[in-house]
Amino acid sequence: MRTPDVAAARISAALGTVQSGSAVSEVAERLMAYFTSGDVAPGTRLPSERQLSASLGVGRSAVREALAALEILGIVIVRPGSGTYLRDGVSELLPRTLSWGLMLGEPRTRELVELRSGLEVQAVELAATRITDESLVTLSDCLDSMAHSGRDFSAFVEADSLFHREIAVSSGNQVLQELLQSIRSLLRIWVDRALQDSGHAEIAVQEHAKVLEALKERDPDAAAAAMTKHMASASKRLLADFDATT
Repeated sequence: MRTPDVAAARISAALGTVQSGSAVSEVAERLMAYFTSGDVAPGTRLPSERQLSASLGVGRSAVREALAALEILGIVIVRPGSGTYLRDGVSELLPRTLSWGLMLGEPRTRELVELRSGLEVQAVELAATRITDESLVTLSDCLDSMAHSGRDFSAFVEADSLFHREIAVSSGNQVLQELLQSIRSLLRIWVDRALQDSGHAEIAVQEHAKVLEALKERDPDAAAAAMTKHMASASKRLLADFDATT
């Protein structure tokens, strides 16, 4: 049986370098292709960021962001103080129709953002006639958390994400809920980076408040209009950060 250090060295050697200056998407694609190839046993401890950075010939920040995306998708698991490990069953984890969405360049990222916007509007329109009082309380709590997060942007993003997940659940459409969850996971790293400004956070709180107000009124048209405005604003922020990074 290989020791963790030997396995990590083998993985590092097998990966090879990517083109100098490669985007995070190319690093993530290289890692995902190798980790899901079957050549790495489930549970294997992966090379450190430093080792992967040296093997791939890219900066550690690119490796860190690529691993974060793979963790969101359930391909790897990070155990604080121990390392990063390959999850079980990753070769069957992602259907091919979704694997290309892992930050694979500008056109597809823009298409995912566009698709998410349409699905969010559809979800809130359905939720307006189906939402429960309990879900409205959950949404109010999320909005309060967002409003009082201050400069803790990670807390803001988490409350924001829960707000949208609750709406998707309240739509009563399981397929729609799962599609939105998959798209949000694929875009999560850009969502996290896009909200790093208090001014943007305040605008987002106001937009969410309008959505919640329409849901409380059980008004599908008003809910759809409020979500359309919010998604236009949120998509603009996300793509501006994407353009600045890639």
